[in-house]
Amino acid sequence: MSEAAGRTQAFQADVARLLHLMVHSIYSDKDIFLRELLSNAADACEKLRYEALSDPGLAAPPKIVIALDRDAGTLSVEDNGVGMSAQELAESLGTIARSGTRAFLDKLGAAEREAQDGEDAEAQPDAPDDSFGRKSPQADLIGQFGIGFYSAFMVASRVDVYSRRAGSEEANLWSSDGKGEFTVSPVPLEEAPEHGTRVVLHLTEAAKADLDEARVERIVREHSSALAAPVEIIAQKGGEPRRLSDGQALWTRPKSAITPEEYADFYRTLSGRFDEPALTIHWRAEGRHEYTVLAFVPSSRPFDLFSGEPTGRGKLYVRHVLITDDAEILPRWLRFVKIVVDSADIPLNVSREMIQESPVFAAIRKAVAGRILQELGKFAEHEPEKFAEVWKNFGAVLKEGLYEAPEKRDALFAIARFATSTHQDGGRTLKDYVAGLRENQTAIYYLLGDDVKRLAASPQIEGFSARGVEVLLLPDPVDAFWVQTAAGFEGKPFKSVSQGAADIAAIPLLEPKEETEEAARPADLAVLFALMKQTLEDAVEDVRASDRLAQSPVCLIAPESGLDRRLERLLAEHGQLGAAGKPILEVNPKHPLIEALAKLVAQPDKTRLEDVVWLLYDEARLMEGEKPQSAPDFASRLTRVLIDAVRTGA
Repeated sequence: MSEAAGRTQAFQADVARLLHLMVHSIYSDKDIFLRELLSNAADACEKLRYEALSDPGLAAPPKIVIALDRDAGTLSVEDNGVGMSAQELAESLGTIARSGTRAFLDKLGAAEREAQDGEDAEAQPDAPDDSFGRKSPQADLIGQFGIGFYSAFMVASRVDVYSRRAGSEEANLWSSDGKGEFTVSPVPLEEAPEHGTRVVLHLTEAAKADLDEARVERIVREHSSALAAPVEIIAQKGGEPRRLSDGQALWTRPKSAITPEEYADFYRTLSGRFDEPALTIHWRAEGRHEYTVLAFVPSSRPFDLFSGEPTGRGKLYVRHVLITDDAEILPRWLRFVKIVVDSADIPLNVSREMIQESPVFAAIRKAVAGRILQELGKFAEHEPEKFAEVWKNFGAVLKEGLYEAPEKRDALFAIARFATSTHQDGGRTLKDYVAGLRENQTAIYYLLGDDVKRLAASPQIEGFSARGVEVLLLPDPVDAFWVQTAAGFEGKPFKSVSQGAADIAAIPLLEPKEETEEAARPADLAVLFALMKQTLEDAVEDVRASDRLAQSPVCLIAPESGLDRRLERLLAEHGQLGAAGKPILEVNPKHPLIEALAKLVAQPDKTRLEDVVWLLYDEARLMEGEKPQSAPDFASRLTRVLIDAVRTGA
């Protein structure tokens, strides 16, 4: 027996905090505890089915029983699944080893404080409804982080867990009041299931309504009817069990026999979330390989979408036997999809690791990714408004496929949606872009950054806008990588507006500008550019006239042969860049400030002129979201220029 047995132990720190928040926060939907306990029980039954493949003596028809005892004030959920040893009880129920827990706790704490600030959170007419028609933001948080067992402490003053590991001659009791400690102790075999787990909730007075048979039946039918294990109820102590659900896996049923509500309930069980699926994909593949797939695209973004190791994991069954709930079924760029795959071809007499390395599984993975991408394409075509929300939530993930899966690039380009200089709210397709190409335009222009509004105000796109040329505004980090490897779209290459020559002089201006009498002479401009290059020789590679500027005096761009400025910054942030290259300073020769500076180049004292040149350089850096090269020098130069301007004006 584990040395943990028979000892009182403290919860791991995050669990203790979590329990405190659950017990002391205000929740308008406590029904989730039963759904979570039933889901855990069903998983335990599936795990036993897998272990029975190598040890047929463990095989048993799965079953879950809910027992109500009004006299004792208890509700119990018992399964005949794999069960837990003393060590597993302590490790599984006393710690949380899952990425995102800290973020969840912080979010839940904020929700608790917000709830305490309001007199009656449920009475607020503008509080958002949850998936079940109740106003329950906290329950939504629980669903997003899958900490189901601990939800029992929302309704119970004490929780006792009796468990016996399948094939073991020992039974143990885990017990806690949820206030910081738990005990694990041995119990006689007759007090525990023959194998499996019994969770006994000693309900609080406020939760005694959960002992109502009709209420329990409603919760089971609404939220747990798709479990792959039958659920029975014993309504009173000593009574006979009554079947509530048949335990037939949802994906094994014909699509025509499944209601949207049943799909939605299974999605919530599978994902541990409380939103509605934006898209449900269910098909059976026959031919070289036979398998069934049930997949869901969520309608909201989870907190941990970009945290931890991003993988497209899902549940893998072989002939209805759960092999693993953590199979890498999908590529990383589809990791937001919740999926179940049930194969008839993969052999069961090998290890889980070998199954995932088998050629059959590899072929299934490839086909499944292709089919889901195909379904997303249909969804984008037939329900563009709903797809727009999916892209808003998961577009940054899907664009990872443009870099990681070149063979899927055409299909991804077909569904990709972009914000542009003419459509800052997004929704533009590449097909839309190409249809609007201007006369003599030979490329698809883009600008990389980290914020669409800042990109839309960037000086680098002024000359393009003046010619009616649309520019893709790409704010996601992955954009800096896929545009480097993508050859183009419909014969038009991708070209950065902040790198190399603008090459747009041949595209006519929407409103041609006439030369003014104040325009600087070419000779004066040449001298000014030479002075600017000499002044900034340690900071820039070159200074030259610009076609891409219209309203701003200057901007910085990357050399033709260098890295894009955004990509260079990303690599530097991750320590993957050596010495950064020098940018090129492009100057708008028709800007009033540049024209005025050109007329000062003949003056013998160049100090004031050099101050302005450095200020222009720092202005260009600020427009890109960077700091001035030297804050003290910037402040000193600005002060001198302002003093001179005030004196001159006086």
